[in-house]
Amino acid sequence: MGDSDAVGAFTRRRRATFAAGRVASLQPMNGRSAAVCQSSATADTSTDIGSEKKREHSLERALFKSKNEKKKRRNDIGDRLSCHRTQESLLTSTSGYNNYRGILNWCVVMLVLSNARLFLENLLRYGVLVDPIQVVSLFLNDPYSWPAACLVIVSNVFIVVALYTERQLSKGSFSELVGFLVHCINMAIMLTFPAAVVLLVPSVTPVGGAFVLGIYTILFLKLYSYKDVNMWCRELSTAKAKKLARSLSCPSPQYFNRGDRKVCYPGNLTIRDMYYFVFAPTLCYELNFPRSPGIRMSFLLRRLFEMLFFTQLLVGLTQQWMIPIIQSSMKPLEDMDLSRMTERLLRLAVPNHLLWLMFFYWFFHSSMNFTAELLRFGDRQFYQDWWNSETVTYFWQNWNIPVHKWCLRHFYKPLLRSGFSKIVSQSAVFFLSAFFHEYLVSVPLRMFRLWAFTGMMAQLPLAWFVGRFLRGNYGNAAVWMSIIIGQPFAVLMYVHDYYVLHYRQEAD
Repeated sequence: MGDSDAVGAFTRRRRATFAAGRVASLQPMNGRSAAVCQSSATADTSTDIGSEKKREHSLERALFKSKNEKKKRRNDIGDRLSCHRTQESLLTSTSGYNNYRGILNWCVVMLVLSNARLFLENLLRYGVLVDPIQVVSLFLNDPYSWPAACLVIVSNVFIVVALYTERQLSKGSFSELVGFLVHCINMAIMLTFPAAVVLLVPSVTPVGGAFVLGIYTILFLKLYSYKDVNMWCRELSTAKAKKLARSLSCPSPQYFNRGDRKVCYPGNLTIRDMYYFVFAPTLCYELNFPRSPGIRMSFLLRRLFEMLFFTQLLVGLTQQWMIPIIQSSMKPLEDMDLSRMTERLLRLAVPNHLLWLMFFYWFFHSSMNFTAELLRFGDRQFYQDWWNSETVTYFWQNWNIPVHKWCLRHFYKPLLRSGFSKIVSQSAVFFLSAFFHEYLVSVPLRMFRLWAFTGMMAQLPLAWFVGRFLRGNYGNAAVWMSIIIGQPFAVLMYVHDYYVLHYRQEAD
């Protein structure tokens, strides 16, 4: 009612103003001409109209404000009468809530505090055990004898033999059969020769032997890929293909600088091309690798700092945390005390897992990115989100991308093209991986217990079980449990057998 009265009064005032303006325009004042009076009246009228518009806007704002206040009073009354509505609890799966950042931060804080307590307990019990000089003795028994370094230098012979064989094949001096036999002999010696040296030369330490065999294993996989790709190029040449198809790993145009040129077979058979591939952070050979525009010095220095920092951290934590737990586990393993063995296994699981995570970051992120930046290697996808794995198969496909690419390109797909089923091909891939895991562990330790081989082959039934019966978070938890518990179990088995084989015999 009050609002309508105010509007009516405003309308009446507006009409009276317009009427007065019209009367004033018709009557001259103080002897002035009608035109002058009319112009003056027009100015006054425009001023009055402007002021009336302002008053109109102010009245409209007042009306709007009064309506909002009435609406707010009605809402307040409604809130006092009713305060409930249909809704789910946040932790219910149907609520759609997924912001658990605070809980994640809490987990990190609890993890830091619990491990800080363990670290402090370790210091109080054992004192400071970190000794950088002791690390040198892990690689060298005799400072005047460097068998591991000599083996690394000898590996250049196998590289030159592979390059020479491919050059002869490109010129037609070797037949395909002869070239295949030369490659097979070269790669067979590449695996057996360093293993024989490690087993027969006493001055080779377990750590030095593992390092050398790792270098030779990587070189074996690289030269196998080198052989296959050049063979595919010859097959295209015999089919009268003038240039390599882009599907054979030629990079996209954006990877090229102005000075880069596309290399075609057999122009790739050079020393420079071969050694670029040998040092590149990949196992799969291509004629034209994707290249980055230039070297970023800030990025390179950050990766170098991470490499040095994590190397010291890995060595220090191994000496201070891992070795005392392993040494205290020998007695329960000898007595076959199941409860004490389980307790030692769980004690070893935490430091072993943390060291494994640090090694992953040191190798797959810091070291490989450092090498890639130095060589301007463009493909930096060395790993994917394996930590989100809901199946064992997804974990093995994404935690080590270079090995996965090699297995897929040079082993799994050729088996499928040969007529083998997917199950047989997958089993063959796991068998090959199990062989190399055992090769890299048993030969340096000079004992064959097949714990690593068995652990890798056990991934097949585990992958089937997790993929069939577990989904989502439960599958991810199963993958994490297999990583956290499986590795320290294998470590304890090998350490126990090594201790019994060497130190028990010396004590007896």
